[in-house]
Amino acid sequence: MSNRRILIIDEMHDSISPLLTQAGFEPVYAPKISRKEMMQHKVQFVGFVVRSKTTIDRELLEGQTELKFIARAGAGVDQVDVPYLASRNITLLNAPEGNRDALGEHVLGMLLCLSNNLRHADMEVRNKVWDREGNRGFEISGKTVGLLGYGYMGSAVAEKLAGFGCRVIAYDKYKENYGDLYAEQVAMEDIFEQSDIFSLHVPLTTETKCLVDLEYLRKFKKPIVFINAARGEVVPLKDLLDALDEGTVRMAALDVLENEKLSFLKDDQAITFNRLIKNDRVLLSPHVGGWSFESYQKINEVLVDKIKQLDLP
Repeated sequence: MSNRRILIIDEMHDSISPLLTQAGFEPVYAPKISRKEMMQHKVQFVGFVVRSKTTIDRELLEGQTELKFIARAGAGVDQVDVPYLASRNITLLNAPEGNRDALGEHVLGMLLCLSNNLRHADMEVRNKVWDREGNRGFEISGKTVGLLGYGYMGSAVAEKLAGFGCRVIAYDKYKENYGDLYAEQVAMEDIFEQSDIFSLHVPLTTETKCLVDLEYLRKFKKPIVFINAARGEVVPLKDLLDALDEGTVRMAALDVLENEKLSFLKDDQAITFNRLIKNDRVLLSPHVGGWSFESYQKINEVLVDKIKQLDLP
């Protein structure tokens, strides 16, 4: 019998093994396995199912001579050495279809929290402060929402905004003819000129790392509400805080940070983080956009469907 073993190296929804078994594979569920153990594994696998435990690179995969695919349980593939996989004809799969709805709803939730001052108002009421005027919000209706990136995630946000009476415009450098019922395709200059709200939906690459710096944010013609539920390293936090201080950015919602290992911040990162958490115009969440109970299972279903479509012996 040909090799049908698949190594699952991260915690996954418990549907993953039954789904793979039903598809004719032999899943090996090992979420506690270390990188060293993976490299020393004597058993050959046809595929790995991964999240974000470790970098998927030459060092890790060299001993796996029968490997045919890497299945990333999520959308981002910035921890994967894509050129190395290509050099070995190893297929890279991901599952943005599985968590796009969760991500879209999370972004909308963060925007509504900011626009209605919900976090600030909640904390005041808990302290017996009843300040209606100080917590007056603004409506999304009539505003222009600019999206950078219009793939699965950007388009999900646009769909969720459809009932809010706002205009949604989008720029995606790597797509053509992507305007649809939910968003108007525009040039980046239009995003800078017209946006009241700006939401990031780009992957982390050498091109996008530190893309949205202070100089970039100063290109917006109006003070913006800024949302990042993509990747933290796209936005230097110090620059975002400076933009908040000078009024270029009105408010910010961040589901991702430059360094999400908060117990291991460098000195300069710790100083910036302390500034961040003291700013009451910033809303934070711990990289849970797209991380719903439903998406946890849907990601498995999407991945297994894609694995079944591969031309495997």
